[in-house]
Amino acid sequence: MIRRRVAARAPGAPLPSRAESGAESSLRAVVRAPMVYVVAATVPIVLLELMIDDRTVRLIPLLILLPAFPAAVGTVRQTVYAVGWVLIVITAVLLYRPLPSSYDFAIVIVLAFVLGLLCVVTCHWRVRRERELLRVRSTAVALQRQMLRPLPILTDRVIVDGVYLPVEADRLVGGDLYEVVDSPYGTRLLVGDVQGKGLPALGAAFAALGAFREAALREPTLTALVDALEQAVVRHNAFAQQTGEPERFVTALILGIDTSTETQAVNCGHPPPYLLEAGPVTPVQLGDPGVPLGLADLSPKPRTVAWFPFPPGATLISCSDGVTEARSITGAFYPLEERLQAWAGISPWEVAGHLTEDLSRHTAGEQRDDITALVVRRAD
Repeated sequence: MIRRRVAARAPGAPLPSRAESGAESSLRAVVRAPMVYVVAATVPIVLLELMIDDRTVRLIPLLILLPAFPAAVGTVRQTVYAVGWVLIVITAVLLYRPLPSSYDFAIVIVLAFVLGLLCVVTCHWRVRRERELLRVRSTAVALQRQMLRPLPILTDRVIVDGVYLPVEADRLVGGDLYEVVDSPYGTRLLVGDVQGKGLPALGAAFAALGAFREAALREPTLTALVDALEQAVVRHNAFAQQTGEPERFVTALILGIDTSTETQAVNCGHPPPYLLEAGPVTPVQLGDPGVPLGLADLSPKPRTVAWFPFPPGATLISCSDGVTEARSITGAFYPLEERLQAWAGISPWEVAGHLTEDLSRHTAGEQRDDITALVVRRAD
């Protein structure tokens, strides 16, 4: 989430606080030295074993479970050390304080060895899987840098900040998209949502983003720009149909901001933005929302441009349906208008952070869709 405007960073990447940094350092320390905890857990078990006079109560077999900890958080070498330590301690204690029979002794040692071997194998599998996930994540990071520019984005007319949180956090790339282009005709802004999520939706997202970046600089009117986006999505769907991939549509909101106090907008099935200024917070009235990109042939009416006031000092907030359609555990929708009204007095650059935290509380941490919230402020 974004708490304040800072240097460029990955979209949606949180700025760690000192407490968070300290917690991460502590976690890394735990991973580095799991043997410390294995030894620390061994000492009280051994002491209790030696203090109990009743020979029918034996605690030493509990040590068999200790290698599971380094297997879960440590390396294969650390797990092997833990297994060796447990075998040595169990053998020493049972030689000092024998079990009723050598058969019982053999069973405990065999169990300790077998479970220790399973811990080593499990740790090896976990480490290999984590490395594979790290490679996938690195690829996703590089892919995201090609798709979405880091926030904030500054043009001659506006400053755009916000938050981007894909529902598949390990992949970093979701179905939502955004872009800001400083063109000869003013600042053009795109906020969109591709049908579907994750990697399968990337083709349509790339098509829409590429067309927007090119047409925003070329087309003098917003309707011509939207027509170029429509053609790009249609061409992508035609290619997808040839390769057996499903066709996808893209809901989008395209804004044109110039020196005028009024802003142009073409809505292609996307939730309307909210304007924060003096007075109640309500959705911007854009008229007929229109059909998403890729479905223009299904609508008898052409897309038209709507105008709405966006004076200096006002803040425009555009959210994806991951925000507007978020539900609580009881099924209640997130009260976005009510929350934005309550935050009218705070800095516009703090709105996205408050929104993300409050949305997480409302949904009890169950994020079911990508979350995108862009905060647009006219440059002074």
